[in-house]
Amino acid sequence: MEPPILPRRIPQRAEVGAKASFSRTITEADVALFIGVTWDVNPLHTDEVYARATRFKQRIVPGLLTASLVTHLGGLWAFMASEIRFEFLAPVYVGDTITAVAEVTEVKPDNGFVRLKVKCTNAAGVEVLRGGLAGFPGRHEA
Repeated sequence: MEPPILPRRIPQRAEVGAKASFSRTITEADVALFIGVTWDVNPLHTDEVYARATRFKQRIVPGLLTASLVTHLGGLWAFMASEIRFEFLAPVYVGDTITAVAEVTEVKPDNGFVRLKVKCTNAAGVEVLRGGLAGFPGRHEA
């Protein structure tokens, strides 16, 4: 049985150099919902008094919440990941607008395997996360 064909979305085809991006402002509600799902109750995310006494000076957004912005791009592409790697480079705070960018770096046409380079930056252009994904995107209309 052939896999379903997706409507036009970004990126439409896996070609080396193709890019897709997504921006979102992280809200207090995003953090609360994420912590509710993951139970990541680290006081760096949940306790303003504790966080003020650290090098961050305020609560930080859970790293995997930032990383999950990349999954929006994968979702548009119906990407089935087989490998995910992230490096957390700088803190993200509630109210920060983060842009996630994915770029195709490798394509194996014989089996459909694709490798992506990913990064997230804040509104000041500071790279807060970098990493990579590998796996298999869905089929797209011609």
